[in-house]
Amino acid sequence: MNLGALKTYVSFSHKKSLTCKRSKIVAGNQESKATASDSAIVATEPLTKEDLIAYFASGCKPKEMWRIGTEHEKFGFELRTLRPMKFGQITSLLNGMAEKFDWDKVMENGRVIGLKQGRQSISLEPGGQLELSGEPLETLHQTCDELHSHLDQVNNIAKELGIGFIGIGFEPKSSLEDVTIVPKKRYELLVDRLLRAGLRPDMCLRTCSVQVNLDYSSETDMIRKFRASLALQPIATALFSNSPFSNGKPNEFLSMRSNVWTDIDKNRTGMIPFVFDDSFGFERYVDYALDLPMCFLYRNNRYLDCRGMTFRDFLSGKISHLSNEQPTINDWENHMGTIWPEVRLKKFLEMRGADGGPWKMLCALPAFWVGLLYDEESLQTVLDMTSDWTAEEREMLRRQVPITGLKTVFRGGLLKHVAEDVVKLANDGLERRGYKETGFLKGVAEVAKTGITPAEKLLELYNGVWGQSIDHVYEELQY
Repeated sequence: MNLGALKTYVSFSHKKSLTCKRSKIVAGNQESKATASDSAIVATEPLTKEDLIAYFASGCKPKEMWRIGTEHEKFGFELRTLRPMKFGQITSLLNGMAEKFDWDKVMENGRVIGLKQGRQSISLEPGGQLELSGEPLETLHQTCDELHSHLDQVNNIAKELGIGFIGIGFEPKSSLEDVTIVPKKRYELLVDRLLRAGLRPDMCLRTCSVQVNLDYSSETDMIRKFRASLALQPIATALFSNSPFSNGKPNEFLSMRSNVWTDIDKNRTGMIPFVFDDSFGFERYVDYALDLPMCFLYRNNRYLDCRGMTFRDFLSGKISHLSNEQPTINDWENHMGTIWPEVRLKKFLEMRGADGGPWKMLCALPAFWVGLLYDEESLQTVLDMTSDWTAEEREMLRRQVPITGLKTVFRGGLLKHVAEDVVKLANDGLERRGYKETGFLKGVAEVAKTGITPAEKLLELYNGVWGQSIDHVYEELQY
């Protein structure tokens, strides 16, 4: 990675539904993230645009097969100094977990960079954030048990190493220069691309999120869920706002993480307005992704810089220095991983709007979205509620909510009142599921009722009993 460039940066302070068939794409359900140990899938025929459309269609599943997949990121820090943990400590943590809890190691250039166990994986974000990508599970009870087991395992090894983990959306104390950069080639290419474009690499180096991946039954079902979840993503951002500190002091935001994402490549992020157009479907999303520049290709255990060429160019053979490389589905999946809208389409829908948070809020995020999207009555009510929201209103919410949270003014009232209605819909949806899951909404229901976000509670502590010392946040939010 161009560390010199990084230091220079730091010195600046409804259409017809497509039939869901499998074609030649292997169907899967909320797969673990591609890792550097994966080899490219060899295609027997040249990849076509139709294959890419079929890739998304292969994610369709009947309702009885819908599952819940969670992703949870967290910051590691040294207990003694409160500084970000070093890469050597990260390596020791992963090795310890592999040995004690029977995880398989994921290696790159002789280094352990992740773990796999069945359909679960543990990976590292570019700034050393530790992420669990959970198994697709049937109920929220199972997903919460999985999360608790994971945190117990992490803490078991971390204590021996003198490190801890904190649930917050943005690194609260250390500067960008202090971040531990994970030595993965794909991350070097990604950060260098951001720097060359004049963009801030905070989004991948100093942020943490909690996410949930949910299924769809058809193209029409995907469209409805995408529209509902994208419109409500700022509501989730407000309810889970939990990053009011950076560089050791308040930063004037309730969600610094979300604010950072408003300043990243606008073609790859945000509210992607075409989702609300009549033309939207699998093909429209494919066209969108085809026209975005590629960040890298992975071949023969090494990453190739694509110099900003689009996937459409690659598919049509227009990249001269890659003319001998045949596009694969693995390339397409890697490309999907470099697109970061507030809701992301893979073979499932990924909700991306929430800050990382304290233990009690981690299970609330999947509960919120499952109650809204896996219940037909709640889903239709959300679609009716948001049907006349304009693109300008949705974008305003995305940009204003990180600053004012539930106190954001929307259509003559406070966003708090919309959030209360939405949380009620989520609760009703969970009731109708019949798994006794409404208890997982308790934390977020309290936020909606009071209008006081987790970030505002932290600020109150900071300006009160903490005596404006940021160090207390590590104790308050440690797992």
